[in-house]
Amino acid sequence: MKVINLRQEEQELIELAVEHNRHAQNKIYSKFSPKMLSVCRQYIKDLHQAEGIMITAFMKVFTNLKNFKNEGSFEGWIRRIMINECISYIRVQKKVTFLDDENYYEESTNDIETQLSTDDIQYLIDHLPEGYKMVFNLYVIEGYKHQEIATLLGISEGTSKSQLSHARKVLQDNIIKLKMYENGTE
Repeated sequence: MKVINLRQEEQELIELAVEHNRHAQNKIYSKFSPKMLSVCRQYIKDLHQAEGIMITAFMKVFTNLKNFKNEGSFEGWIRRIMINECISYIRVQKKVTFLDDENYYEESTNDIETQLSTDDIQYLIDHLPEGYKMVFNLYVIEGYKHQEIATLLGISEGTSKSQLSHARKVLQDNIIKLKMYENGTE
């Protein structure tokens, strides 16, 4: 049995796609679009809007594919383009505001035990103010550091920390409300 080097297969697909091979581009799109739609959906509440942004971002992926230096994960490179496209969309819509309350930051270690469905969690995140949601997603979901978030969003590191703290507090409060509703005590 011959072992296929998946990295080499991916590299060959990339090289073909750079040469505008539609079959290779379609394979890349088919492989990564479900995950990337999920990434876009983290930032954009409306599914149809998230799909449109994902498609626009994939156009940028294929346009800039020649710039991929094969240093690190190809999926990570695509993911970063998706995130940047979502952030650009939100900025253009002017739906994001950041409270400049740098003194609010507090690291919360109080985890609320709950058995929420993925849909419940997504619903709660969707209803965060846009600034909170962006920082929360970048920090918690994507693993960015506050300094990186600050640079990416054009805010101070303290504002990033404050936004995350506010987001966590709002989520905790809403989880408590949701549990009370489910238990019939609200």
